[in-house]
Amino acid sequence: MNPQRPDRSRDTHPITPDWVADAVFYQIFPDRFARSGRVTGLNLQPWGDTPHFHKYMGGDLWGVIEQLDHIQGLGVNAIYFCPVFQSASNHRYHTHDYYQVDPMLGGNDALRALIDEAHARGIRVVLDGVFNHSSRGFFQFNDLLEQGEASAYRDWFHVDGWPLQPYDDSRPANYAAWWGNRALPKFNTANPAVRDFLWDVAEYWMRFGIDGWRLDVPNEIDDDSFWQEFRRRVKAVNPEAYIVGEIWGDAHRWLQGDQFDAVMNYHFTRPCLAFFGARTLDHPMNERSGTGRVDPMTAEAFAARMTDVKNMYHPEIVRAQLNLLDSHDTARFLTAVSGDATAYRLATVFQMTYVGAPCIYYGDEIGLPGGPDPDCRRAFPWDEQEWDADTLALTRTLIAARRSVPALTRGTFEVTHAQGEGVVFMRRHEAGNAHIALNAAQHEAHLPVTGVTPGDYRDVLTGRTLTLTTDTPLSVPARGALVLVPLA
Repeated sequence: MNPQRPDRSRDTHPITPDWVADAVFYQIFPDRFARSGRVTGLNLQPWGDTPHFHKYMGGDLWGVIEQLDHIQGLGVNAIYFCPVFQSASNHRYHTHDYYQVDPMLGGNDALRALIDEAHARGIRVVLDGVFNHSSRGFFQFNDLLEQGEASAYRDWFHVDGWPLQPYDDSRPANYAAWWGNRALPKFNTANPAVRDFLWDVAEYWMRFGIDGWRLDVPNEIDDDSFWQEFRRRVKAVNPEAYIVGEIWGDAHRWLQGDQFDAVMNYHFTRPCLAFFGARTLDHPMNERSGTGRVDPMTAEAFAARMTDVKNMYHPEIVRAQLNLLDSHDTARFLTAVSGDATAYRLATVFQMTYVGAPCIYYGDEIGLPGGPDPDCRRAFPWDEQEWDADTLALTRTLIAARRSVPALTRGTFEVTHAQGEGVVFMRRHEAGNAHIALNAAQHEAHLPVTGVTPGDYRDVLTGRTLTLTTDTPLSVPARGALVLVPLA
């Protein structure tokens, strides 16, 4: 999984892993994806029960291995896992031991087997790194709780007074914690011992064989030198490792080529909700969700915004951006648009044909609904009778096209028409241009297409052949799309 890296020694612009431009990611929340039954003796919710902040469903990494056929069958070639390290929470952002995969997930042996099997299938594995904060169960913080001011690890955290108040919410927390959550004590990353510890964790799992890191709230480690050294050490193990940060706002500071390769592209998410879901947005739902309130967009506004998003960073960075429609931190797209499957499918067409790396949140491909956390973290229903077969077929078709048509991964992004509820754009590439037309209206639309090289094109979605000239109007079905790629 470490192909020969292109010689870019004379490049002066940011350098990102070349494989990411051709990747389609699949995000897995481990406790809710698949339960193997190999990890026993646990107090678990019934699979598919209503998600709870504190209860476990019992998904594990052995279960992921058993379902790799499904993931590979989608055409996915990279998996991003929410945290897998030992923790006393179903989401595992409360890390107890950074060197041990949670025994509930199958331990280090399960991760070893998963990486090996995924790599054998051409699928890369990216782990979630929670380096801003640990947990009350983290050994060094637990030593503070036991030894107080005498603790050998006193300077690993930001302590304002003694004794520590780790549980009594009626009294102010007297140590720094993520958003004041005293279950998540914040590391003192100015301490050289802490820095070396976290960098060693990053290197350890890179040597173990992972293909990169997704970084949880990395902006809260407000220290460029920390992330610059993090990058240096990770890339020294694998120059093609992917480093993607969870930055919800402007990320220029971290995307200069010396820290992250990309960020989770929530600038992509909100416009997709606003345009494709304009008719059915659930405003109260979104206001409670991570995306916040979203107001409807016209085609003109959507096209302008997505052009701005494409121009926001250096093209090398943009090609590596992680483009998501939803995540474990937001309501699922389908639920955010009041269950409108046509809105989700249109958004998926755009996601798979826009510049950057698409990321599917587990279950979206089969129509899994879910409101704000914890409802967005439902168990994957493995009874295929519960699946939305049309959405699944569309997802597979689009991923196959993306992975076989260079224009859809490496081409430029140029809007050629945007009016009312119709958008047409081109992905220009020397191997042949692709033209994508999206109709969010509830009636058939005739949309103009410009910049066409006359000839025969195949509509990826139907398999039909269309002959285009320089002024051919496109007949696009209601709430539908055309994805036209040149015939070989």
